[in-house]
Amino acid sequence: MRSRADLTIDGMTCAACANRIQRRLGKLDAVEEAQVNFASGRATVVFDDTIDESLLAGEVEALGYAVIDPAETKAAAARREAELRRRLLVAAVLTVPAVALSMIPGLRFDGWEWVVAGLSAPVIVWSGWLFHRAAWLNLQQRATTMDTLVSMGSLSALIWSLVVLVGDVGDGHVYFETGAVIVTLILLGKWFEHRATRRSGDAIRALADLGARTARLEDGRDIPLDDLALGMRFVVRPGEKIATDGVVVDGRSAVDASMITGEPVPVDVAIGDEVIGATINANGSLVVEATRVGSDTALAQIIRLVDEAQGSRAEVQRLADRVSSIFVPAAIVIAIVTLVAWLVLGDSVDDAFTAAVSVLIIACPCALGLATPLGIMVGTGRGAQLGVIIKGGEVLEDTRDVEVVVLDKTGTITTGQMVVREVLTEGSVDDVERVRLLAASVEARSEHPIAAAIAGSTDGYLPVSDFVNTPGAGVSGVVDGEDVQVGKVSLFDAVPPKLVEAADRAVETGSTVVFAGRGDLAEIAFVIDDAIKSTSSDAIAALHDLGLTVTMLTGDNAATAATVAAAVGIETAAGDGVIAEVKPADKAQVVADLRADGRRVAMVGDGINDAPALAEADLGIAVGTGTDVAIEASDLTIVSGDLRAVADAIALARRTLSTIRGNLFWAFAYNAAAIPLAAFGILNPMIAAAAMGLSSVFVVSNSLRLRNFTGYRMGSSLT
Repeated sequence: MRSRADLTIDGMTCAACANRIQRRLGKLDAVEEAQVNFASGRATVVFDDTIDESLLAGEVEALGYAVIDPAETKAAAARREAELRRRLLVAAVLTVPAVALSMIPGLRFDGWEWVVAGLSAPVIVWSGWLFHRAAWLNLQQRATTMDTLVSMGSLSALIWSLVVLVGDVGDGHVYFETGAVIVTLILLGKWFEHRATRRSGDAIRALADLGARTARLEDGRDIPLDDLALGMRFVVRPGEKIATDGVVVDGRSAVDASMITGEPVPVDVAIGDEVIGATINANGSLVVEATRVGSDTALAQIIRLVDEAQGSRAEVQRLADRVSSIFVPAAIVIAIVTLVAWLVLGDSVDDAFTAAVSVLIIACPCALGLATPLGIMVGTGRGAQLGVIIKGGEVLEDTRDVEVVVLDKTGTITTGQMVVREVLTEGSVDDVERVRLLAASVEARSEHPIAAAIAGSTDGYLPVSDFVNTPGAGVSGVVDGEDVQVGKVSLFDAVPPKLVEAADRAVETGSTVVFAGRGDLAEIAFVIDDAIKSTSSDAIAALHDLGLTVTMLTGDNAATAATVAAAVGIETAAGDGVIAEVKPADKAQVVADLRADGRRVAMVGDGINDAPALAEADLGIAVGTGTDVAIEASDLTIVSGDLRAVADAIALARRTLSTIRGNLFWAFAYNAAAIPLAAFGILNPMIAAAAMGLSSVFVVSNSLRLRNFTGYRMGSSLT
């Protein structure tokens, strides 16, 4: 039996640490898969039951890292930041005078080198202890990381300078201040990096903090949220958070669900409507019956999905991992070759040493290790804030080449609910509203969706007696002393020709027509359609804006399909497609056929019958108002029913992937350009240390720009 463990790891200092832990865990026979994310500080391990979690934790701790309780993550991060700040302050206070004495001849005095040594040694040894300790632990495991380079570079400067000072070798030049500056600048970069990385996880922490802490029951008692059980009813007053997912059993209000769905406009709710926990009741008072609690709530599932996504790895990360695994050993070799080459060519020991130390420092692959995981963390976190759940790094890459978006009509482009669009008359009926009320009263006794549309088109009903439901034809009854019939035209003996003509024209556009009248005379006809979502047209335009073609699938006839397509801007002449009369079981085959033509396909759906097609597509997008089965089969989930969010999801995924690629390019370019400069003596160690720190800060800052992504629902055009 397979199990999954999520280990929170403290003590990782770079991507090489994560790679080492991942390799160690992956070598265990019982482990099927291990992924370690440096940015999130988490390891995800899939294993069989021949081992338990404690053994996995033991393997991690054997490498010199700590496995901590997830609840302690925030405290551990705060402790690490405080330690970095403390060591950085000491380093800065001691390094400034050391650099001043070394660089300004006018400040020097007899024995100034010893003073600089006294100032620099605590910086290199104590402030840099984090690097030395990590390097030693890695050395015991016959491994090298970024810490190895920093430790070697700073200690080499200290030891060589002591040899020069005490043994009077070389030209007498000492590098105490160089070692101190290296440690200080890298500590500064790590401190900035640590603070910024913590911000990258703000989105999921904010989600976790959204939930209410207590619930007020109908009897006025306030209970902890953990004590709230299924079926309990609780009161939500204006301005309060809804405690958990449920159904409104009393009251009307507007609910602000923007923190979950990303929708800026509050949604009106009344008796029978579902509400999501953590959303805010804007005005009226509600009584809600709990339908989901604890880990089953929408908020808890969103947090779980985002958490899993942030721990995932994109395919592009594999290249970075391979490079990082050989980068540090290669840098050490290059540094040694640089040292030897300078000496062989007759340069001074001081110059050779300076160039070698510069190579060690400039080669630290911090930026490379942060490039992908940080981009995924910020991108998926921002998506969660907008109601877009991206399931993993692989999904980001799947969006890159998507060409066609396949949309299921019912429930995706349309609301999936029948509404009366128009009431037709032949002109001689004096009291249309009277006939309409009589028909609605009779249809209120039926459970058919079309009957519900007619019944819902008026306010209030009249009493009905002698109700009869004739399958396949319609219904009849006595209302206020009058015989009323509602249904197909065949129910009536007399139908005005003009009414028939108007009805035929409506049918040609794909609408459903239901006749109604008193006695045997058809007096009016209801034109009924599946209502198109108000945002569908804008959504199609947004997909076109992204360079995508759109194909609509529907089980309706061609006339209905063409009408809906035209209404929302799907244009076959421009490359879009409309496929009508598709059976639910055939949707997956349509997607497969499109893929067989060499096209990359994204499928958008909301129902159980859409799940096979979602799984078949290169990119499956589930509308979150649909079923759990559809959501589980998808790669992207849209929490709201707004189709524009699909365009937002694709745009955000593309932007995130673009950011990751930008991060990787600059991280590679930085090392590729800087190492030769250092080897040829153009960069001194202090400048190398500053450049190395700045490269990491750049990657972090570039990733954090994703927090400003808005999307089409906010009125942005992203082309």
